[in-house]
Amino acid sequence: MSADVDLTAVPKSGRRALRALLAADTRLFEAAAAWHWPGAERVLPRLSRSANHGVLWFATAAAIAASRTPRARRAATRGIASLSLASVTINTLGKRSVRRARPVLDTVPAVRQLKRQPITTSFPSGHAASAAAFAAGVALESPRWGAVVAPVAFSVAASRVYTGVHFPSDVLAGAALGAGAAFAVRGLVPTRAQITPPPRPRAEAPALPEGEGLVVVANRASGSSDRVRVLQAALPGAEIVECEPQDVPAELEKAAARARALGVCGGDGTVNAAAATAMRHGLPLAVLPGGTLNHFAYDLRLEDERKVADAVRAGEAVRVDVGRFAAGRQEGIFVNTFSLGVYPELVRVRERWSKRIGGWPAGLLGAMKVLRADRHPLEVELGGRQRPLWLLFVGNGMYHRMGLAPGRRTDLADGLLDVRVVHGSRRPALRLLAAAAAGPLTRSPAHAAVQLNRLRLTGLAPGTPLAYDGEVTEVEGDVLVEKLPEALTVYRPLS
Repeated sequence: MSADVDLTAVPKSGRRALRALLAADTRLFEAAAAWHWPGAERVLPRLSRSANHGVLWFATAAAIAASRTPRARRAATRGIASLSLASVTINTLGKRSVRRARPVLDTVPAVRQLKRQPITTSFPSGHAASAAAFAAGVALESPRWGAVVAPVAFSVAASRVYTGVHFPSDVLAGAALGAGAAFAVRGLVPTRAQITPPPRPRAEAPALPEGEGLVVVANRASGSSDRVRVLQAALPGAEIVECEPQDVPAELEKAAARARALGVCGGDGTVNAAAATAMRHGLPLAVLPGGTLNHFAYDLRLEDERKVADAVRAGEAVRVDVGRFAAGRQEGIFVNTFSLGVYPELVRVRERWSKRIGGWPAGLLGAMKVLRADRHPLEVELGGRQRPLWLLFVGNGMYHRMGLAPGRRTDLADGLLDVRVVHGSRRPALRLLAAAAAGPLTRSPAHAAVQLNRLRLTGLAPGTPLAYDGEVTEVEGDVLVEKLPEALTVYRPLS
C-alpha cells in the first residue's frame, strides 16, 4: 500500500524527501491498523460517524451553552465560529490543493471500518480540523470547558486513523489547520481575557467575611434564583430579598437603611436603581448579573458570583463613573447608556415582547421595526445649531470595538462621555446601519463620534422619549448630560 500523492508539481530536489515522508506515514498507518486498541471497537467508529457534518460539535455547543453562564455561552459560540472557518478552509482550499487518495483498507480489521466510506480526497482530515477548531475555540474562551472537550476532540481525530479513512499526517495537518482557525477567529473577535483593564481607582469598602451586613435585592423577573443561591452558599451571613420588578425601588431603600453594603441581582435597569440607591446612602454595591445584557457587570468582569463573594469577603472594590441627566425637575443616572431618537422605541418594543418571545428575539424585532418605520428625525439644538437626528447615543465611558466584536468598555472610570450622533436624512435605515458598521471613531456627514464630560441639548419637543439603561421616560425642553467621576463604589476582585 502507498500513500498516493501527485508529485508532478514538486521540484525534483524535494521529491525524494517527500517520498520518504509518505513512506513513513504509510508505515505508521499500517502499525496503527495492526495495533490492538482495547475497548475502541464499539466507541471510535460511532464517535467518528457522530462527527459527520459537525453534528457532534453542534450538540456539544448546545450542551455547553445550556449551563447558562456567560463564559460558557461565549465558549460555545467561539467553538462553532472556529469550526465554521476551519470547514470552509478545508473544503475550499485544503481538499482541492492536495489530491491524495484514501488509504487502502486491506490491513484494517473489518470491524473497525465505516459502513459508508468517504469519497473526498484524504488530505487534510476535515474531521480532525473541525474537532481541533472547536476544542481550541472553546478553550481560548474557557479553559475549563476546553479541558472537557479536548479528550473528545482527540478521540475523534484518532478515530479517523483507527477506522482507516485517513493517514496520520492527514489528521495532524487537519488538526493544525483547525487550531489555526481558532486563533484566526480570536484575532477577529478577541476573548475577554485578552482585554487587559487599566488599573481602576481602588476604593475603601467594608470586608464582610461571612456576608454579614450585605443585603441583596434580587429581581424575580430576571431569573436570578440560581445566582442568588450560589451567593447565599458563599456568604451565609448575607440577607437575600427577592421581589417583583415593581417592588425593587422600595425594597432597595429598605435594604439600604439597614445594610453596610447593598447587593443587587438583576438586569441593567435593576442595577441602575441599585446604583442610585447606593450613591444616596453612601454604600458600596455588590452586583450579580441577572438580566439579558448585563453590560455594566460584564464590562467590570463581574460574571461569576463566586468572585463577587470573594471581593465582598476581602473588601476589594473599585470606584466607577456614573452618568447623570437632568431635564427640568426630572433627573436620573445611567451606568451604561443614555439615548434619544430611535433607540427608545427599540427599547419599548423589546420590553413589550421580551416576556413572550425572549430578550434577544424581542431586540431583533425592535430593530426591524425601527429600521422599517416611516418617521421624521428628531429635532435637537446641539452646539448652538438645530440638527435633525436619528440617534443620539451617550455612553458612560468609552466603548471600544475589539476586532469585529460589539463595543465594550475597558475602563469605567475614564471621566468621559462617549457621544455618537447619527444625523437625519431621508434614509434612516441606511444611515443607522452605516454608523453601526463604521464603529465608534468616525466622522462623516452621516454620523460622528466625540468624547466629552458634559453635553447640553435644547429645544426638545414635549413627550420626546429618552432611554437610559434599558428604561424609557419622556422629556421636553432642555436636557443636561454630565459625568460624575468615580461616584460609585463597586465590589470587584482586584486581581
